[in-house]
Amino acid sequence: MTDEKDNSRMPYQLPFPKDALEEIVVPNAVPEDERIWVPQAENVWFRPLCLNRSQGYWMNLLRVRKSGVLSRHRHPQAVHGFVIKGKWRYLEHDWTAEEGGYVYEPPGETHTLVVDEGVEEMITMFQVNGVMYYVDPWGEHQGYEDVFTKIENCRAHYEEVGLGGDYVDQFIR
Repeated sequence: MTDEKDNSRMPYQLPFPKDALEEIVVPNAVPEDERIWVPQAENVWFRPLCLNRSQGYWMNLLRVRKSGVLSRHRHPQAVHGFVIKGKWRYLEHDWTAEEGGYVYEPPGETHTLVVDEGVEEMITMFQVNGVMYYVDPWGEHQGYEDVFTKIENCRAHYEEVGLGGDYVDQFIR
């Protein structure tokens, strides 16, 4: 048995699995460079953090600078959210997600995201598994997003703003 005192601050000494992917480290998750925010709708942007094409999920920051209904959508898989700034709610529930709050959305949930008057800016980190399936109030399909459409949108935007389409590659796993 080794003496824990002697090696407690020693890094792991064995090699990592040779096929393991590189980690992603994003020092300034809320970027100062506006070009990193990818437009999603008028006064709505997302900032990719991890676009995991092998497991079909993405993590991003969603930034909204307007009040009103953002979208109505259904999730076939779980979604996790952490509010960094501002607040938002769903028309279908009686709670409000506020700064510092965490939200778990179970598979099968359908809801309408609203940012109320008086909220100048909302930023929430979301992990979305699978797809966001956009619907009307009666569940009729209006569109969808998945990790592949997110990658395509990022690639096109970063090319357009001069960062180069391959800028998004650092977030893809």
